[in-house]
Amino acid sequence: MKKAVFLDRDGTINFDVGYLSKVNDISIFEGVVPSLKSLKESGFLNLIITNQSGIARGYFSEKDLLELHDEFKRQLSSDGITLIDDIFYSPFHADGIIEQYTKACSTRKPGIGMIEEAVKKFNVDLSCSYFIGDSLVDMQCAENAGLRKILVKTGYGLKTITECEKMNIKIDYIAERFSDASEYIIHKEKA
Repeated sequence: MKKAVFLDRDGTINFDVGYLSKVNDISIFEGVVPSLKSLKESGFLNLIITNQSGIARGYFSEKDLLELHDEFKRQLSSDGITLIDDIFYSPFHADGIIEQYTKACSTRKPGIGMIEEAVKKFNVDLSCSYFIGDSLVDMQCAENAGLRKILVKTGYGLKTITECEKMNIKIDYIAERFSDASEYIIHKEKA
């Protein structure tokens, strides 16, 4: 079985601009690329898990999102090697306006449907895997899947600390930024 780091996208590895839909609006946080490289060198799969209700809401199409994710993979590369092993996304939302995507779905975080897809596709061992995110739904998703939870203070992170305390969700590590989170994981693996 393989170990993985499940990664939220907006607010965790890139600036959250609200319903990111244009390639030119992608802005990766400093230190993310070398951190992803270090995680891969430590034997982890890097898997993005992202809610994309902008599709259900009619803000952009699934085709637009796939083009955006191709650009993410290009930017999140080192020496010609893509550092992202896969991107899982949920285009659904109960309040959508595009009929085929307007529904509640277990793939949408905090549901664990995307994680279950990744486990099946890559034979992931959740007991030695992590989730890095900035939001309450990220931490709830990690909790629901039995993953170790790392909260980054970027994005919604500071607000999420308080929300998790109120809901008795124990965060395993609070990181200043993504590079801090990856260093924590690598250090834990060597301990």
